[in-house]
Amino acid sequence: MEIIQVLVILFVIFAYSRVLLRFKDKQMRLREFTFWTIIWAAVVIVAVLPAFTGWLSNKVGIGRPIDIAVYVSIVLVFYLIFRMYVKFEKLDQNITKLVRTVAIEKEKKKK
Repeated sequence: MEIIQVLVILFVIFAYSRVLLRFKDKQMRLREFTFWTIIWAAVVIVAVLPAFTGWLSNKVGIGRPIDIAVYVSIVLVFYLIFRMYVKFEKLDQNITKLVRTVAIEKEKKKK
């Protein structure tokens, strides 16, 4: 086993321990837990079986095995950015609603 494979596996163990702790403390829903479990399992598979990316890239029709990892990573990053954007928009709407409610309540108390 190469040094990079060992380092990747050690990093995945650390990262997945964070996922498990957040899920155990109920700071993460089952859907998110499943998502991150799949992601980290895929990273381990690619680290331990690098030939898998070659096989997968041939099946998908992508030239080099590293390209499929890059493409999947880019799509994953865009998906996560989109999820964050949706959450921030929802948070912004909730803050706006809360500020309006507090302002209305203050005005009612003045009268």
